Amino acid sequence: MRVIGTAGHVDHGKSTLVQALTGTHPDRLKEEREREMTIDLGFAFFNLPDGEEIGIVDVPGHRDFIENMLAGVGGIDAALFVVAADEGVMPQTREHLAILDLLQIPGGLVALTKTDLVRDPDWIDLVEEELRAAFQGTVLESAPIRRVSARTGAGVPDLAAGLAEVLSRRPRRPDLGRPRLPIDRTFSMPGFGTVVTGTLLDGHLRTGDEVEILPAGLRARVRGLQSHNRTEEAIGPGSRAAVNLSGVRVDQAPRGSWLARPGTYRTTRRLDLQLELLPKVAQPLKHDDEVKLFIGAAEVIGRARVLGVDEIAPGTAGWVQLETADPVAARRGDRFILRRPSPAETIGGGAVLDPEPVGRHRRFAHRLIERLESLSGGSPEGVLAEALRSRGTARLAEVRTAAALDAGEAAGLVRRLVSEGAIVVLTGDPEQPADEMLLAEREYWDSLSDKLVAALGGFHEKYPLRVGMPREELRSRLRKDALVFNAAVRKLEAAGRLVVSGSIVARAGFTVRFTPDQERAAESLQSRLAAGGFSPPSLAEMREQAGAELVDALIEKGELVQVSPEIAFRNSDYEEMLAAVRGMIGTEGGLTVAAFRDRFATSRKFALAVLEHFDAAGLTVRDGDVRRLRT
Repeated sequence: MRVIGTAGHVDHGKSTLVQALTGTHPDRLKEEREREMTIDLGFAFFNLPDGEEIGIVDVPGHRDFIENMLAGVGGIDAALFVVAADEGVMPQTREHLAILDLLQIPGGLVALTKTDLVRDPDWIDLVEEELRAAFQGTVLESAPIRRVSARTGAGVPDLAAGLAEVLSRRPRRPDLGRPRLPIDRTFSMPGFGTVVTGTLLDGHLRTGDEVEILPAGLRARVRGLQSHNRTEEAIGPGSRAAVNLSGVRVDQAPRGSWLARPGTYRTTRRLDLQLELLPKVAQPLKHDDEVKLFIGAAEVIGRARVLGVDEIAPGTAGWVQLETADPVAARRGDRFILRRPSPAETIGGGAVLDPEPVGRHRRFAHRLIERLESLSGGSPEGVLAEALRSRGTARLAEVRTAAALDAGEAAGLVRRLVSEGAIVVLTGDPEQPADEMLLAEREYWDSLSDKLVAALGGFHEKYPLRVGMPREELRSRLRKDALVFNAAVRKLEAAGRLVVSGSIVARAGFTVRFTPDQERAAESLQSRLAAGGFSPPSLAEMREQAGAELVDALIEKGELVQVSPEIAFRNSDYEEMLAAVRGMIGTEGGLTVAAFRDRFATSRKFALAVLEHFDAAGLTVRDGDVRRLRT
């Protein structure tokens, strides 16, 4: 199912022509009927001669309602451009034509209406010549022109046949598996609740689906679906859809919002844009100018950060990072329009290059301009690689959304880029790329892995008696989120560059080596511990004798086993106690503190510390005054 949109000057007969084609007058507001002027979007549908059902979005032509017009033309497959034969080209004729051209609406058909009001055929020929001159160099340059009269019906069947021919040359909307519905109308129906309408893009919606309203982030469920007044279980991309939602109020899903599957799209307050300024705008676009952004059905105020140049002159193109006052949802490749708020004027439009740029750009950075040029004209492979490069690391779902690729195409590109060494897979199977896999751009990965290994090297140099660095301390130094850090550690461990032991990370090949003086101090301490047996000196006394760093190193190496904040045993003594506890409980069925104390000829302090340590370690469990083996 496809959708066409009307365009043209006020009072040139758009709504009347829609009624002649469909049998439905699109003006739904009482004020519209009274003033005989379309104020807001209207909708209708009809069957082409070949039987295909087509939706029509009828937009206002009056300059005071141009912003309402912009909410309706973003999702159309072709334009029905209406020009009255008795008036010819008028101001909004040119403005609507410029908007269609900036949005790159893929062609259309021109309806020369009100021909019944013109007695002189030569006049109509002159109007057609004027139209051809106005259309030159635009998306309507080769559009067919049909002469019609909505009042008499003359030419209407020929117009319908012309629309069928135009649409037959247009490809169907792709199914990317990520449905989104830019909401252009919201209302409430008694007994049903909230209903939103729009043109569905990029995927299917089904009754029962859980959805998310962006930018609000609210969850809802699809209670019912309609397309052209018919109830449907599922609706595909390119269709006009009315979606009955449960879980949200009308005011929570206003015009300009998106309806999408949860987690498939994110909102942003920054957009990297390729902008073309119209030739006849009043003044150039300067850095930090305030503008109105129209994208999908959304309208939001923003500030234009002009990149690479001081200003963008009328009739030229350039790069802009737009910072919006409110969050918006967008996808790479989405077309947009910019207008000045005051005096109101359409100044230009273009395409979204990156819907989620990382941070605020340095305006004149050479690498930035190279990146924008790559995004604007690159191959899908280059665009995916550039989208990852700007992020460093990202999940495949985020990268392919930024690059506007479907799952199959993105998977093939990932396999190729991995084989070429351009990107690195941190988590997931490179042969079976999936949305949740974590990717890293090669240069970023090389830098991150080198920094991680170097940080460990510096730690080992500063603390040569420690077996390694606490994992969280290392992550804190690198300032990386847990997902990326843990994936990097696992990958470097698998590559043999790191050694991980519990919460301690060490550089591969590092071992604790004592100096001769430290060796002698360790031997002296071990002799003292051997003499003390199962009543060793306190850790404080050990540290005073041998030094805190050496004692901690002996604990980390496992030569000493710490059982409480103040007590540690030689490893051999600890193993003897461990074996004895297992044997005594196995023989007697249980073990008391007193029995342990007597067995090892020690004090209650040491006996209690050891048994509580075994409890905490999960070896034993306390049952009154008796310890039993934990099953």
